[in-house]
Amino acid sequence: MNDYPQIADHGMVGDLQTAALISGTGAIDWWCTPRFDSPSIFASLLDSERGGFCRLAVDSGRVAGVTIRQLYLPDTAILVTRFMAPGGVGEVADFMEPNPSSIPTDRHRLVRVVRVVRGSLPFSFVCRPRFDYGRAPHTLTFLDDGSALLRGPGTDLHVQVPPSLSLRPDGDDVTADFVLQAGETAFVVLTTESGAGGSGGHHAAAPPTADEVRASIESCRAFWHDWLRASRYRGRWHDMVNRSVITLKLLTYAPTGAPIAAATMGLPEQIGGERNWDYRYTWVRDASLSVRALIDLGFVEEAQAFRRWLRERLEAGGTASGEPLQIMYRIDGDPYLTEEVLDHLEGYQKSAPVRAGNAAADQLQLDIYGEAADALAQAQEIGDIRGWRSFAGVLDWLADAWDRPDEGIWETRGGRQDFTYSRLMTWVAFDRGIRMATTYSRPADLVRWMATRDAVFSQIVDRGWNPRRQAFVQHYATDVLDASLLLMPRVGFISPRDPAWLSTLDAMDRELVSDSLVYRYDPAASPDGLRGCEGTFNLCSFLYVEALARAGRLQQARYAFDKMLTYANHVGLFAEEIGPSGEQLGNFPQAFTHLAIIAAAVALDEQLDRAGR
Repeated sequence: MNDYPQIADHGMVGDLQTAALISGTGAIDWWCTPRFDSPSIFASLLDSERGGFCRLAVDSGRVAGVTIRQLYLPDTAILVTRFMAPGGVGEVADFMEPNPSSIPTDRHRLVRVVRVVRGSLPFSFVCRPRFDYGRAPHTLTFLDDGSALLRGPGTDLHVQVPPSLSLRPDGDDVTADFVLQAGETAFVVLTTESGAGGSGGHHAAAPPTADEVRASIESCRAFWHDWLRASRYRGRWHDMVNRSVITLKLLTYAPTGAPIAAATMGLPEQIGGERNWDYRYTWVRDASLSVRALIDLGFVEEAQAFRRWLRERLEAGGTASGEPLQIMYRIDGDPYLTEEVLDHLEGYQKSAPVRAGNAAADQLQLDIYGEAADALAQAQEIGDIRGWRSFAGVLDWLADAWDRPDEGIWETRGGRQDFTYSRLMTWVAFDRGIRMATTYSRPADLVRWMATRDAVFSQIVDRGWNPRRQAFVQHYATDVLDASLLLMPRVGFISPRDPAWLSTLDAMDRELVSDSLVYRYDPAASPDGLRGCEGTFNLCSFLYVEALARAGRLQQARYAFDKMLTYANHVGLFAEEIGPSGEQLGNFPQAFTHLAIIAAAVALDEQLDRAGR
């Protein structure tokens, strides 16, 4: 089978420690367990033959003319795949009951509830796990209660069904066929358990009853409805903002409060290209920007949890490279990430290499200190004395270390430069540190911090501004534009209506913007050390909307925002980029994109309200 699922043909379910992607054909095409950054058991997104999948759907071989629609139950993470055929209407509801506990668990459960609401429909179930990214074999055992145990190295997958269904072997995999009439319900429960040698065969819970499954789905629905009550968003794009914030929550590892950048790894930024990274980790930058989006909506607890995680990283001391912070960490705070190429996987639409881990963890990206300081500054309290001393120590170090070339926000692999965005966020680090020290009367070398802040400001104005382009540019040795600088007004470095900023925005309009879509930069003009090109970057497209709104260009901003929303997939999710044919590219769903949707909606609502529109 070489018919690859498409990136955007999926919704996501999760339990706040792991997440699965489920296609409109009823297939689980991606699931890593017990954590987001664990090896996969289903990865057909990366290789339809070797990756593994679990499909539960109307049997298209026995029923012709099936129309499929996938949707979320409103304001939840319960994903419904509906099958409409001449013989009836049926649906599969997929969910994982959220576990907001601070204690990680090795057992995770994905529930698939099947029902027919009209007529009669045949269903087919196929479960073909491929453990350890498809590298490890597994065994199959049928248990006395009719369930199946598929055991890989260190991980068990337990498949449970009601007594009315009968599982049968398909080699070392599992399959089943059944027919439901109107009003009838069935279910499949997939439980993973990890540990030395696995233990699911001995300790997995007994098969649930139909009543227990109904109670579980109601508990899941209630969790999401209750959680969303904290949102204070009352603007014009309510459904899209709610979907984005649910997505950010699903991409947050509850035991530590650490958000990940995306649920997947290895999905390409260009079909056939090599920009295929692993995004299942916590970037200081991405997570810090998520804090701003969550606070804007009123989700204080999530923001506080990440700040605790961030303070722990600061207090842990320096990294192997000698920097106080690393750009990314594993979700438990482990700084050691190695990158390997999984040569046995073809890659999405044969876009090799497939990478697990991320070598960029060792890069120098000085902007992270600004994003971290901004996240900490948004707290309503400063934290304990030890935390302040750690933070102040970082700023003392940065006062000596800020004026260095680095790899920049886009993690280029073409050599270090004096990136303007990195300097911008260095200015933010000192600006926020000075504010916190003054507001909370904390000890700090304010004279030195203020002198450094002002030196950074002057350097950006003198060297980051290109007189010929009449714009701020990517780095000091180029005239290339960079959409990361769309954040300049938001962080307070420049007024959103300053002539220098409006001139920069105009230059970006001419060079980086294609309709509502925005490129990060032009890699042909500013080589980044990688072959090929990429699509437009969704984060930048929504930052562009926010910048337009703050600049008072409301008609243009609203048009760009509404146009961008049409690129969402069928359930409101975005990947990292939009390709040349309007397709979604890159890892999916992308936290960067969804936090930027929230920021753009909040800013645009605010400006439209002020203008009486």
